[in-house]
Amino acid sequence: MLYTVGEMAKILGVPASTLRYYDKEGLLPFVERSNGGIRMFTEKDYEWLKVIECLKKSSGY
Repeated sequence: MLYTVGEMAKILGVPASTLRYYDKEGLLPFVERSNGGIRMFTEKDYEWLKVIECLKKSSGY
């Protein structure tokens, strides 16, 4: 299943801008894009985002 930035942000409980920032910073190198350039997240991306959120919480930020 594919999710848009907004859908994935809602699932994770973070602002969509956070996911866009992660992508811009190169933390999401495998995120697919639609023909129109829209980021499309997969279940694998979800797992990676959960790791990023866990690391973020463990660092105290």
